[in-house]
Amino acid sequence: MTGAKVRELSEGEYQSQIERVIETLKADLPTLFEKDITYDIYTEDIYFQDPISKFKGKINYRIIFWTLRFHGQLFFTQLYFDLHAVHQEAKDTILATWTVRGTLRVPWKAQIFFNGYSTYTINSEGLIYNHIDTWDRKPTEILQQFFRKGENSGVV
Repeated sequence: MTGAKVRELSEGEYQSQIERVIETLKADLPTLFEKDITYDIYTEDIYFQDPISKFKGKINYRIIFWTLRFHGQLFFTQLYFDLHAVHQEAKDTILATWTVRGTLRVPWKAQIFFNGYSTYTINSEGLIYNHIDTWDRKPTEILQQFFRKGENSGVV
C-alpha cells in the first residue's frame, strides 16, 4: 500500500481478527475442492508456497484455488480435504493440519493420500500475508500413487 496509512489494531481487535481468520479457515478449507474460499482474510500481496509452486499476489492465489477445484473435478471421482485442526501457534502464526485423499478417474480407481500442514503468517492488521504448505511426501511420491490400484494403495 503506497501512501496509505495503516491503522494499528489494539491487542483486543487484533486477537478478535485472528479468531475471525481461524473461523474462516475452519469453514473454507474442508470444502476448497467444491467451492471458492473467502479472500478478505488475505493481503493483496499474499505469498504462497508449496512443494511444487510459489507466487505472490491475491489474483494468483485466486487462480490456484480455481485450478484446484477445476482439476479436482476433472481428474477425480472423489476428492476430500480433511481438516484436522486450526489453531494459533504464535501471536502472528496460525497452523492448520490436514489430509488430502481421493480417487482418480481411471479404470483402476487409483487413490491419492497425503498429509500436510499450512502455516499462515498474520500482519499487524490481522490479515494473512504468507501461506506455506508442507507435505509429508515429495510430489513424485504422491504422483506414484496414481499408478497403483485403489485397493493396493495403502489408503484407509
